Amino acid sequence: MERKKQGRVMVVPCPAQGHVKPLMLLSQKLAKHGFRVTFVNIEFIHNKILRSMQADDDDDDDKTSSGVGSSQIEMVSIPDGLDPMADRSDLKVICKLVWGDSILPAELEKLIKTINNNNDEMMISCVVSDYFMSWPVEVAAKLGVKAAVFCPSAAAIFVYTINIPNFIREGIITSDGYPTKQQIIQLSSGMPTMHTSKLPWNVGDLATQKMVFHGYLKVSESLKMIDWWLCNTSYDIEHAVFSLLPKLLPIGPLMEIESASPLDTNPGSQFWVEDSSCLSWLDQHKPRSVIYIAFGSFTTHDQIQFHELARGLELTSKPFLWVVRPGSVSGEQKLGLNSHGFGGNDNLRKIINWAPQQKVLSHPSIACFVSHCGWNSTIEGLSNGVPFLTWPYFADQYMDESYICDVWKVGMKLVPNENGIVTSEEVKNKVDKLLYDKDIQRRSLEFKEIMMKSISKDGQSSKNLNSFVKWIKEA
Repeated sequence: MERKKQGRVMVVPCPAQGHVKPLMLLSQKLAKHGFRVTFVNIEFIHNKILRSMQADDDDDDDKTSSGVGSSQIEMVSIPDGLDPMADRSDLKVICKLVWGDSILPAELEKLIKTINNNNDEMMISCVVSDYFMSWPVEVAAKLGVKAAVFCPSAAAIFVYTINIPNFIREGIITSDGYPTKQQIIQLSSGMPTMHTSKLPWNVGDLATQKMVFHGYLKVSESLKMIDWWLCNTSYDIEHAVFSLLPKLLPIGPLMEIESASPLDTNPGSQFWVEDSSCLSWLDQHKPRSVIYIAFGSFTTHDQIQFHELARGLELTSKPFLWVVRPGSVSGEQKLGLNSHGFGGNDNLRKIINWAPQQKVLSHPSIACFVSHCGWNSTIEGLSNGVPFLTWPYFADQYMDESYICDVWKVGMKLVPNENGIVTSEEVKNKVDKLLYDKDIQRRSLEFKEIMMKSISKDGQSSKNLNSFVKWIKEA
């Protein structure tokens, strides 16, 4: 029996893996509540996901470039207006597309008008925008459509963004976001610290940082016109933030939903094909014995750092599962692997391009997670009770590291030497120290219980999501 459709919701993520995935998880939740979801990517990202889906299942003939997905979630795309030769995987290009002048607002407006003009009974009743973009909300307001924002990062990043005008007035940063001096900021006890040399908009060169900062500033201003602020977190792990910003509602942790039937096939959100062979490899190992290493979709290491990490993992004499994403090692990646004897896999090591991370972290053989501290990875590790070794790369990842090591105390920092290299000895010593730290292991399991309680039937995150659903249905 077909579920009753309660209306159509449009979801618009930033064009980055760490944003598309959680917004798709939210879309799946909304679909379970009976909504038709239109999930909007730029064409480049849309096609990248389609290729990943096609490679994962070549027998599925329903995937087309115009609109694909489950019976409830339709994946569509809009053009980005960039030169065909533009490198859309380049962070600077992405930042300019999202926060600079682009055709995306006009294209989104055109899409909404087309859908609403052709679907009298299934018009878009709400636009859910990635928190980091202000223009989808502005387009929704222009067209008289309800809007909400969803933050795929920690709630703390939300409250720091809201306070940007205060930071400027207090002389902590300039009107272009550059720090006036080196100092540590902490808005409230129980919140993570933020060093002014590692502000969230500190990405790329100075021109890119300035552009991203003004994007943040515009977001902080546009939030005033939005009734619903949602975040992929739980009240109990960021309670200090919610005491400062009670309007922000946690609805996490958002977890992958297993398909109940072929009609409910989950649409894709991965930019690369997940290598599920690692799960059977993990089955061969004892509980809490395997080191898992993954650095997300943007982190890049040079050959020197790559080899230091490889040597450090070998020195531990423990089995490890290592995600080496295409392009994550500067230079010729395959040469880098082979030159250190990492050309193949065996019982002690498994190297893959991309992992089904939630399934990996929930596997009983995982002992610890060497992570870049992206929020998705942080939430997934925390939800599965896995201790961390932290290695942030940029943006808000340093703040997430502060949560992990300083606030929650469920991990340890990997500290670079004076040359900026995390040495093999540092890797080996921190792995040994972490795996014998009973307090960190205990706290990690306690946080797992906290996270699962928040999304139980009567959990606070579940109640918040139900309230949001009710608001959309009242449209």
